[in-house]
Amino acid sequence: MRRVLALLLVALAALTALPAVAKPDAPLRVLYLDQSVGWKHAPVARPEGGGLAPSETAIIAIGQQSGAFTAEVTQDAREITPERLETIDVLVFYTTGALPLSPEAWSVVQQRVAAGKLGFVGVHSATDTGWPYDGAGETYTQFINGHFAGHPWTQGTPIRIETLDPSLPLVGMWPVSLDYAEEIYQHSDFDPARVRVLQTLDFAGTPLKRPYAVPIAWARQIGQGRLFFTNLGHTPSTWDDPRFRRQIVEAVKWTAIRTRGRATPDPQRQFLWQLKALLAYEPVEGRDDKAIIGRLLKMDPAWQTATARRIADLRTVYPKKPDSDRAPFDAAYKAVLADVLARGGAK
Repeated sequence: MRRVLALLLVALAALTALPAVAKPDAPLRVLYLDQSVGWKHAPVARPEGGGLAPSETAIIAIGQQSGAFTAEVTQDAREITPERLETIDVLVFYTTGALPLSPEAWSVVQQRVAAGKLGFVGVHSATDTGWPYDGAGETYTQFINGHFAGHPWTQGTPIRIETLDPSLPLVGMWPVSLDYAEEIYQHSDFDPARVRVLQTLDFAGTPLKRPYAVPIAWARQIGQGRLFFTNLGHTPSTWDDPRFRRQIVEAVKWTAIRTRGRATPDPQRQFLWQLKALLAYEPVEGRDDKAIIGRLLKMDPAWQTATARRIADLRTVYPKKPDSDRAPFDAAYKAVLADVLARGGAK
């Protein structure tokens, strides 16, 4: 009897010494805003007879199927109040135009993001959004770090995407190099020193070229909080792509600080892609672009920053229409190309 009792005590002690089983994280609370004050995209268009838009149905299903989040949807930014913001973990915007978001609400959005209490995810036309704001913090354009400046790559245009951080859950579902078809925005008011670019257009495999880099996705650290933006999402078929749907899940989790991943700005890597775009615009047989770029990456950082800006500024003078005056662009393009080739030791 004593031996049985002793064995029971040992077993009880072993059970009490076991670590407690960790409870799974509760699903995150997402508020999805897909209001169109400007152009209305097909994924956010609700049926005339009533019901949800395709992307609204999709984001609810994505949350349910993944178990990562629950989603509420609205097409009225006035529903985003300081009180409502206390009940959600992540804001997702697929929006256009001047949203009727109050200055008080926008101030609270920024405060909660900076405190690590609210994540922010922007999809496609979230950068074709903005409204006057002179309160505390940043304007919306400064916050998301870019504003729509045209889309030469319209719906269905073949593109090649390069994934720059394939080990990160935010973009790890995509191949390192991917041929795709989408509408892609280029941006003004983009500051490379504020974000980490995670995906970019690769003009070596994109037929419609430009002599400046075009980011596809980026991440930003804001105080203790996080922001993620993806250029994808215009084309309805993109919302059906399991990789895009997985990226939505990972973006929600990452911005809610549930997963790892750095948002350290990468201006030199962005400079590399500015150089690649510039040299791919008019390729020259026999020119060793790899060697040229290698030399330029060792140049003085101040020159790199200035040259990256000069290349990016080519967007502002690129002819907007086939019959537009090309002289300003040609002059600027030839000047920066000549400087790059001379300093890169081109023969």
